[in-house]
Amino acid sequence: MTPSDSDLIAGVLARDDRAAFGELVRRHQSMVRNFLRHLTRGDIALADDLAQETFIHAYRQLGRFRGDALFSTWLLGIAHNHWRNARRRQREHVEFSEHHLPAGPAGNASAAVDLRHDLATALRTLSPDEQLAIHLGYEQGLSHTEIATLVDWPLGTVKTHLARSKEKLRHLLAAWNPQA
Repeated sequence: MTPSDSDLIAGVLARDDRAAFGELVRRHQSMVRNFLRHLTRGDIALADDLAQETFIHAYRQLGRFRGDALFSTWLLGIAHNHWRNARRRQREHVEFSEHHLPAGPAGNASAAVDLRHDLATALRTLSPDEQLAIHLGYEQGLSHTEIATLVDWPLGTVKTHLARSKEKLRHLLAAWNPQA
């Protein structure tokens, strides 16, 4: 039987079981790296550096994990904080890149390219917070509560960012859905 994240965390805390922490890293490193690659606009080296910092921080602070949220949500919160600190240092802004967008309608390559371009352009009109909310809610599949916990926003703020973002995108992309 495969041990749960909770079992592995208990092993790390009780016995400083580094193999257990290694298993936690193996389970979650792809998710953390993909999340950070998105936030860094595909800067693989920076994303991997931030992922390493995330796991070092998680190891050192594991005793502070309360279990109120999933371990993966807690890790994404740490990753987000490390990215935000790096962004502050570099004065960069969040921007969605086209390689994160859906492929578009099958069979019509030209329309798919146009849709991807229009969607990327529309996403760039959103504020950084709105972009982050859309990414976490729709690309990462997090619930409103998980997003609020992850980025330390009130739940109402998450809902507002998502609702406003969807309305802006609906308006900007109305030409793609003439029935709306």
